[in-house]
Amino acid sequence: MIIYDLICDNEHRFEGWFHSADDFSRQCESGQVHCPQCDTPAVRRIPSAIAIGSPAAGERVEAAPVGAAAHSSAAMIPSGTQVMALYRQFVQSIVSGSEDVGDDFAAEARRIHYQEAPERSIRGNATPEEREALKEEGIDVLHLPLPREEDLN
Repeated sequence: MIIYDLICDNEHRFEGWFHSADDFSRQCESGQVHCPQCDTPAVRRIPSAIAIGSPAAGERVEAAPVGAAAHSSAAMIPSGTQVMALYRQFVQSIVSGSEDVGDDFAAEARRIHYQEAPERSIRGNATPEEREALKEEGIDVLHLPLPREEDLN
């Protein structure tokens, strides 16, 4: 697995995980690589910072070759924008794989739990009291605040 630091034409930085350099090239050419913040396919690789820290006095620092990150013991800490981009991807995957039942969430979750409705992934709105009541009935729900679009930039 290769991890590349990427940037889009709008200067949004993020990382991508690929099986190989050829896999990265194929995905870019076929339009599969998009910026998670603005969804543009205009994405390119940028040099990666391999280690965090400062060298000892007089020590020479050389750039690590691309792909060396897998052999490095230094961990990269994602930036705030990277974390938000990953959260946005996570939320989008949940939204795209679920049915929006709006304010009927608690009632529909109960119908599904008691097999009065077909089992499926749903999303919607529930008050804290409704979520607590569902929990007491043994109905597991995930409270996932959806970020506003203006908070993602």
